[in-house]
Amino acid sequence: MHQSTGDASGRHYTLILISVSLATFMTALDGTIVNIALPTISEIFNLPSTTVAWVATAYLLVLTGCVLIFGKMADRIGFKIIFIAGFAVFTAGSFFCGFFPEVFNSFGMLIGSRVVQAIGGAMIGAIAPALVAAFFPMKMKGKAMGMVTTFAALGTAAGPILGGVLTQYLSWNWIFYINVPVGIAAILIGSYAIPASPAAQAAPSRFDRLGALLVFVGLGSLIYAVSEGSTLGWTDPTILAALAAAVIALGYLVLHELKLSDPLLDFRLFTNRNFLYVNLMLVLSYFLFGGVNYLLPFFLELVKGFDPSTSGLVLTALSVAMMVSGILSGMLINSIGNRKLCVAGALVVSAGYLLFQFFSAESPMLYIVGALAVVGFGVGLLVSPGTNMAMSMASRDKHGMVSSLINVERYGPMTLGISFISMIFIQAMLTVGSHRHVTESSPADIRIGVLATGFDLVFVAVFLISLAVVVLAFLSRDEIHADNLDEDAPEAPVVGV
Repeated sequence: MHQSTGDASGRHYTLILISVSLATFMTALDGTIVNIALPTISEIFNLPSTTVAWVATAYLLVLTGCVLIFGKMADRIGFKIIFIAGFAVFTAGSFFCGFFPEVFNSFGMLIGSRVVQAIGGAMIGAIAPALVAAFFPMKMKGKAMGMVTTFAALGTAAGPILGGVLTQYLSWNWIFYINVPVGIAAILIGSYAIPASPAAQAAPSRFDRLGALLVFVGLGSLIYAVSEGSTLGWTDPTILAALAAAVIALGYLVLHELKLSDPLLDFRLFTNRNFLYVNLMLVLSYFLFGGVNYLLPFFLELVKGFDPSTSGLVLTALSVAMMVSGILSGMLINSIGNRKLCVAGALVVSAGYLLFQFFSAESPMLYIVGALAVVGFGVGLLVSPGTNMAMSMASRDKHGMVSSLINVERYGPMTLGISFISMIFIQAMLTVGSHRHVTESSPADIRIGVLATGFDLVFVAVFLISLAVVVLAFLSRDEIHADNLDEDAPEAPVVGV
């Protein structure tokens, strides 16, 4: 078994939290900082935008495909080994991304370096929530999870701003170099502060290589299909083949894992309805947030007429509100409980999406910023206790598995949400445009009208789906596995998943 939380006493909880927070900050930052530099990279290597997009796509494919694998490995060989090694790989990959492509004048070298970086990102991303669950006493877990959520929001908000500054005043290489000193600091702090936990099993069974292959192929194919489907077309043979590979691999994965006593991903966890409800709640929350975050810049620039820099500043309302509520939820978890915070967060998120229904070309900026802040505040209020709830229901020997599962539920649904929202938006515009009497209005009015109708339909769909998040939050319950109890643990039902 992993060490108990008592073993971490006197081991500088603050330093452990700094290591975990740096991990979430770096992975969140790297998810947003790169996009701002893609036009510059496209110009330098003289490549079309569709090709340069692989700088982001390759990272996402490898990260999502590997995170479950490293979560399981951490349960077997210890969290500290995977976490520190992950930071080393991520830091080295970041340096490679900034240095080798221009030295060899090779775009392929950049993609290869991004793959290395993604492997490191999967290692640290898989373990971050598990470190909080494993080494913090129950009375501190809520605040720690809240701080982790805050740093994730900070990384997301800082990415576009920092990426723009570094690209404009230094060079695009520095969007990767900036990770190097942060990574070195995290390695030093983590090596000193994180307890050296032993493997979860004294005599572990053989590692599930087939399961690892199925996970990578299934999730990688799915992410590729939804990322490239709108570009290549959903009937393109490559997309259809990727979707077929995803369905076959993931379907067989479920059958394969259910036969094993030590699976890569224990699907039996979902026989606990409460565990299922909490994870579905997180999946739908990230699904909606990813889609809305992708579409809002188009609304602000095409309908409201804002310039890109103004749009970027407006969108920071989401992340700033998430930071505030992340800290607040961490402070309130012990006194209020996870479930009540999840319910409150889901209601606030749904109220925010309801405010979106009144977005139009005439909407004041203050109203738009306020609506975004409401959504961001609700997401931050929900994610920390939701993550804490899911981790608390799992036994210690499955913390790495559940931690990595939560990360898959973040990256995968956000990508799916982008594709889903894009499809609704495009279909709405095509439907409205084909029925609008083009001879009765000016072209400018038709353009704004068609765009506005597309956004209206998307916002209605988002609000309706958010109601499902509210229902799942109400259905969820605070449950704690016996492995996670300590003398200061609050009253809660004990489960055994």
